[in-house]
Amino acid sequence: MKYLIVFLIVLSFGVSAQENKQPNILWISCEDISPRLGCYGDPVAQTPNIDRLAEQGMRYTNVYTSAPVCAPCRSGIITGMYQTSIGTHHMRTSHEGKTKELPTPYAAVPPHYVKAFPEYLRTAGYYCTNNAKTDYQFSGFTDVPVSIWDESSSKAHYKNRKNKDQPFFAVFNYTLTHESKTWLEPYKTNPDSVFVPPYYPDTEPVRRSIARLYDNINRLDSIVGEHLKELEEEGLADNTIVFFWSDHGDGLPRGKRWLYDSGLKVPLIIRWPGNIKPGEVNDQLISSIDFGPTVLSLANVSKPYHMQGIPFLGNQKEEARDMVFSARDRFDESYDMVRSVRDKRYRYVRNYYPNNAKIIWVPFRNRSPIMQELLRLKAEDNLTADQADWFEQTRAPEELFDCIADPYQLNNLANDPTYKKILVEMRNELDAWQKETEDLGKYSEEELINRWYPQGVRPTTKPVHFIPNTEGNRNANIIEGGDIKFPCTLTLYAATQGASIVYSFDKGEDPDWSLYNGPLRLEKGKYKIRAKAIRYGYHHSEESIIELKVR
Repeated sequence: MKYLIVFLIVLSFGVSAQENKQPNILWISCEDISPRLGCYGDPVAQTPNIDRLAEQGMRYTNVYTSAPVCAPCRSGIITGMYQTSIGTHHMRTSHEGKTKELPTPYAAVPPHYVKAFPEYLRTAGYYCTNNAKTDYQFSGFTDVPVSIWDESSSKAHYKNRKNKDQPFFAVFNYTLTHESKTWLEPYKTNPDSVFVPPYYPDTEPVRRSIARLYDNINRLDSIVGEHLKELEEEGLADNTIVFFWSDHGDGLPRGKRWLYDSGLKVPLIIRWPGNIKPGEVNDQLISSIDFGPTVLSLANVSKPYHMQGIPFLGNQKEEARDMVFSARDRFDESYDMVRSVRDKRYRYVRNYYPNNAKIIWVPFRNRSPIMQELLRLKAEDNLTADQADWFEQTRAPEELFDCIADPYQLNNLANDPTYKKILVEMRNELDAWQKETEDLGKYSEEELINRWYPQGVRPTTKPVHFIPNTEGNRNANIIEGGDIKFPCTLTLYAATQGASIVYSFDKGEDPDWSLYNGPLRLEKGKYKIRAKAIRYGYHHSEESIIELKVR
C-alpha cells in the first residue's frame, strides 16, 4: 500500500510542482463593495491592510463584474464563462422566495464541457480549498460538486494539505460587507463624514447605513491583515500570489442589482512578488469572468478553449479588452432583462422591458433603511428629480452615459444626436456579444428548465464502473470486485457525458475525494475503492464501491 501512496503523490504533484514552478495563489473575496478603500482615494475608508497590499502589488481601476449580484456573478467567476451562456443568470435558482409560483428551486445545467476552473488546477497538482461560500447556481447549497475542491467548508484551509510542498489555490470568502450588514446598529464611522450620492435623500437613516458600510469594510480590512500575516508566518509570502476582490458593487440601493458602475465596478488588487512592481496602477478593462483564466495562466495551466474569460497576467496573457459586458435577469421574485456594455468612457444599457417600472419588487432589498427612506419620501411626494427618476413607471429602451462626465449615470444621452455614432457602435457591440456568447436570456426560465429536466425530473449522473488493465482483461470488461493479477492499473468510467469522477480509499462518512485523472496503478495488496460521478446540475451518482485483491 505504501507504494500506491507514493505513486499517487507523484501523480498528483507532477514534475513542475516538485521543481516549485507553480506559485501558491490566495483569493480573499468579499461581498457588496465598490472601491470604497483608502488606496482608491476614498477619504472615509479606514483600510490600512488593504492599502498596504496595494502598495506591495497592483491596483486595478477598471474592473467590472458580469452581474450586479452574487450568485450569477460567482457562477461566471468559477467557470470563466458568462452566466448568460451557461444558464445561471437568474438570481437565485435554489429557493422559492416570497411567492411559490416561480419554477424554483432547481439547479442550472451548464453545457457538458463546462468545468469549474479549480478542477484544472487539481489535475495539475494543486490543493484547492474554498472557505466557504459557493452559490454557483448549478448545484444546491448541500450538493456542491465535490470534484471542484479538495475542501469546501468553514474549516477549509491551505494548511490542511498533507504535503506542505504541494502548491495551493485557496479561497476565503467573507460576508461582513453584505448588504444586510448595513441594516444593523451600531456604527462607528461618523455619519456626517460620508458622501451621499445625489440619487439618495440626505437623511440620517441614509447616512447611518453608509457609515455602517464603512464600519464593515474596516472589519474586513482587519481580516485581510490576518491572512497576510499568516502567509508571512508560514514562510509563504514570497511564493504566493494574493488577489483581493469583491463580487459586485455596493450592497446599497441602486448599487447592487443595477447595471451602472455603482453595481458593477469593484476593487481588484493583486500582489505577485518579484513579478509585479510594487505600487503599480492598471486601468485596463477587466471582467470578473477573467479572474479564473488568469489564475490558470499564473499556475502555468492551459486555459480551455471554451472559456470566455481573458487572462490578464501570466504566460497566457492576452490582449486587453475593449469592452466589458454585464447582464441583469430575475432577482428573487421579479423578472427583468437588461444588458449592458462599457468601454473606458461610455456605458450603454438596453432594457428589454421598457414598459416596466425601473424598480422591480424585491422584498429583501426593500428592507434596507435607505430603500425605506426612498419609499417613504416617494409616498410623501418629496423626492428630488434625481431621486424621483429612479421611481419612473417606464424605462428608456436604451440608455447611454458618459461615465467620466456623469459618474453616477444620471444623464441619459441615448436621444442626443451628438452621441448617435457612439450609441450605434455600442448597440452593435452588444448585439455581437449576445450572438457570440449565445445569450440564453432569450428563453424563458421555464423553457430552460424543461430542456434540462425532462418530464420535470432532475437527472442523476450515471454510476462509476471499474475496468482493470491486468492479465486476462486488458481494459476490456467491467468488474465488480475479486482478485486481479499484478502488475495492473484500474480505469474508472461513467457513461454521463461531461461527468467528472472522484475516488477515495478512505473509510467513513466524510472521505477525502481525489479527482480522477487517469488509470490508478495498484500495487499488491487489498483495496476498497469508492467512487462517484459528478455532472454539474445533475444529482451526483450513487457511490460505487469495489473490493479488490491484487496478487
